[in-house]
Amino acid sequence: MPHTPTDTPKTPTLIRLTDVEFRRENRLILSQVNLSVNRGDFMAVTGPNGGGKTTLLRLMLRLARPTGGSVEYLDGDTSARSLHIGYLPQKNMIDSRFPISVREVIASGLMNGSNPKISPTDPRVEETLRLIELESHASNPIGALSGGQLQRVLLGRALVSGPAVLILDEPLSYLDSYFEERLYEILAGLREHTTIILVSHQMSRIESMASRHIIVDHNIHECHGTHHFVPCDCD
Repeated sequence: MPHTPTDTPKTPTLIRLTDVEFRRENRLILSQVNLSVNRGDFMAVTGPNGGGKTTLLRLMLRLARPTGGSVEYLDGDTSARSLHIGYLPQKNMIDSRFPISVREVIASGLMNGSNPKISPTDPRVEETLRLIELESHASNPIGALSGGQLQRVLLGRALVSGPAVLILDEPLSYLDSYFEERLYEILAGLREHTTIILVSHQMSRIESMASRHIIVDHNIHECHGTHHFVPCDCD
């Protein structure tokens, strides 16, 4: 009897962008973006300054609405109202003068529509403080932290809820060499059960960890070459 090959199971799509356009004050930031984020992806995103990388993330997070096209969340083949997403924004989007402690910032990552009240003593907060190695700073106000320490706190906020999708915008900024290596270890440990989308200009290590490589320069190009620092290097 001839052998009949079996189909490889299709990896579910979690976020789908279709013909997305985004304009700000009549300036075109992104155009004709078509992209699917699939469960289990580790997507490395790079591109020139001003090319639209952070805007792309904000569209995925529904923090901004496209001026054309659509951004969908999916559960199997059906639309979903929300996804369990952890987000680390660029540090310069955070006001460090705000009177809030390290522990409270991390605990805020547990807040959602169905759980508006959170406890800073939740065991997940304590576990995350250990993960980012800031237990001794738990009660400190964020204004007393160095840039690298604040970046670790924001990472903790993104991780504390155990999200299905983790979106990181320049997570290596301000980190010293020790915690940069620690971050790579954390990401490696998350890969089996978390979909990761990471924007960075520093791709030397991320490149080898990622399963997909996206260049954003007002539109997107998925790179299949071994190096992707410049779009023309892609195959």
